[in-house]
Amino acid sequence: MAPMSATLFAKTSFPSHSFNKSFDTHFAPSLKVNTFALPKARAYPGLRVSSGLIEPDGGKLVELVVKESERDLKKGEAFSLPRVKLSRIDVEWVHVLSEGWASPLHGFMRESEFLQTLHFNSITLTDGSVVNMSLPIVLAIDDAQKHRIGDSKKVALFDSLGNPVAILNNIEIYKHPKEERIARTWGTTAPGLPYVEEAITKAGNWLIGGDIEVIEPIKYHDGLDHFRLSPAELRDEFTKRNADAVFAFQLRNPVHNGHALLMTDTRKRLLDMGYKNPVLLLHPLGGYTKADDVPLDWRMKQHEKVLEDGVLDPETTVVSIFPSPMHYAGPTEVQWHAKARINAGANFYIVGRDPAGMSHPVEKRDLYDADHGKKVLSMAPGLERLNILPFRVAAYDKTQGKMAFFDPSRPQDFLFISGTKMRTLARNKESPPDGFMCPGGWKVLVDYYDSLAVPSNGKVPEAVPA
Repeated sequence: MAPMSATLFAKTSFPSHSFNKSFDTHFAPSLKVNTFALPKARAYPGLRVSSGLIEPDGGKLVELVVKESERDLKKGEAFSLPRVKLSRIDVEWVHVLSEGWASPLHGFMRESEFLQTLHFNSITLTDGSVVNMSLPIVLAIDDAQKHRIGDSKKVALFDSLGNPVAILNNIEIYKHPKEERIARTWGTTAPGLPYVEEAITKAGNWLIGGDIEVIEPIKYHDGLDHFRLSPAELRDEFTKRNADAVFAFQLRNPVHNGHALLMTDTRKRLLDMGYKNPVLLLHPLGGYTKADDVPLDWRMKQHEKVLEDGVLDPETTVVSIFPSPMHYAGPTEVQWHAKARINAGANFYIVGRDPAGMSHPVEKRDLYDADHGKKVLSMAPGLERLNILPFRVAAYDKTQGKMAFFDPSRPQDFLFISGTKMRTLARNKESPPDGFMCPGGWKVLVDYYDSLAVPSNGKVPEAVPA
């Protein structure tokens, strides 16, 4: 066991819980649980058992935080430049860029990168190679900011407290085509898309791109920073554990035993394929989420219990927070989720039904076809090196009293517990069927909903975005 794992939970922000095992942590997506089916051979182009980690996109991991010896100088420079104030989501994107999750990007997108992303879901590099890039990583400014910048070739990025965060060099300012961006990213311009309302609708009419120098590592001081391992740190951890395969699983919801079944079965199948030590990257999304998702700190408490109770093996699991904001953009966004995990060293990515999807904001239906996410991943440009692991549906088997792979020959024996149903049970302090979730993890979920104040109208308020 790598010593790093012990350090991670030794520093946990949840001191009320004890640990009799040492292990690593980080995590994130959707509660429409399914289980792994062996993919078709064409999902494994050139598959071979190898002990080396997959190379980052572009061949080298991009890291954009300046050296410690240069930080005071860069801070001084920042105060001399035109300023752009960052929102919370903007800071999360600076974090993503600074650690190389979006490698080979060196900063916020200029117009050519933005257009390639919108129209091709990929970017062509100078050597002619193609890397996947499905979501625009851009910074919006308004008319007044554009005027203040004038002819300057550099701007300083400041947070809401007035602290210098980064310097953007060799800048390019171009129109922000909001309608086109929304339509091509989400496939709809219907009102009520959470990320759109939070980050795009009221944003400025201009985008500013350029190479970024991040003055200091991004920290949130929320008691969870030690869970936020960078791609370089994750690669070091996988190397320490002698991983010959890394399979990534993202959640933005609590972990139940159906998820665990999927992950443990995936490891077994990788062992059957000839790998000796496949390691799970349990990677909860830690950036912006919509208001009715369980907040990050409560999810991490719940994930902690899942590992403490041995539902997942701490020896073969690395839990870490993925800092990206959540778009809920279905097949478009799932490509970003997969591509970012390549940069962290994952060569297998688990995908289920309707990954990164949500209900239609106006109509009573899902926004995306439930199977399109996994189909798109198997065809997406720039993801050919990544092995996609689709999985079958998991449900509660009433005959066995536990989560199991759905057997269509006896559908009457299975109970499907949706995310909505799970949240309703927890709000009402009702217990799910035995075997649905470990007791410690379920108690955390009940405690979360119990912590929400009930106003005079008797309605439970929605969660605050993470």
